[in-house]
Amino acid sequence: MKIAIQGIRGSFHHIVAEKYFSEDIELFECMTFSEMPIHLKNKKVDRLVMAIENSIAGSILPNYALIDKYKLGIVGEYYLPIHQNLMCLNGQSINEIKEVYSHPMAILQCMDFFEKYPHIKLIEDKDTAEVAKRIKQKKLLGVGAIASVLAAGIYDLNIIAPEIQTIKNNATRFFILEHQDDVKNNNADKASIRFTASHEPGSLGEILRIIGQNNVSLSKIQSMPVIETPWRYAFFADLIFDKYEDYERSLNQIELKVETLKILGEYSRNKR
Repeated sequence: MKIAIQGIRGSFHHIVAEKYFSEDIELFECMTFSEMPIHLKNKKVDRLVMAIENSIAGSILPNYALIDKYKLGIVGEYYLPIHQNLMCLNGQSINEIKEVYSHPMAILQCMDFFEKYPHIKLIEDKDTAEVAKRIKQKKLLGVGAIASVLAAGIYDLNIIAPEIQTIKNNATRFFILEHQDDVKNNNADKASIRFTASHEPGSLGEILRIIGQNNVSLSKIQSMPVIETPWRYAFFADLIFDKYEDYERSLNQIELKVETLKILGEYSRNKR
């Protein structure tokens, strides 16, 4: 199975791909999220692993837009504890590091650590592991990367400061995506939906009431602008349930209260 990931070998997407599927997969490396659905559409890959939210930095809104635009189906999720590490070429100390490159999300997760080292300039880059690879290939002295332990091992870098993320139980949620015409899964205990509420006052509150009275839990709700209609918003919601029938009943009732309703995926929940 060919799996598209954002980043290269050693990235957190790589770790999730191996944990969710197995090591017997072929990785298709993408430097941006936006190119991933195109490769799926062109059948160059079978599935995508895409980060969707972080417990510190919050939702990755452009990725919700990609799921919506390319009509991607969510077939699974994975919560990965994120352990950020400062690494560089062997033989250097942290006082010799002048610049640190990494993905903006990784930098954001480690800001408290770098307040203690004002001599270090933080520079945003495309991917955590790609920076580690570049440091090794170009033998960049005085340059550090924030990346995973796996990246340090693959690219033979020395971790000079482990576990530098501000919140130690930091985690990222990833979606497993594919093209799906039928997202129905009677064995599911979690679902993601997209809806637009009506203009009537209290319409969103009524939808939330329906969800609760049907023994369905709302684990997340995220609003996003409807691009074609200024000042209108769509809502992305995650629903958790023990009985599929309860979920189906809530959907049937919600459908009567909204302008649009789309099921993005029905899948098995992953433990946080």
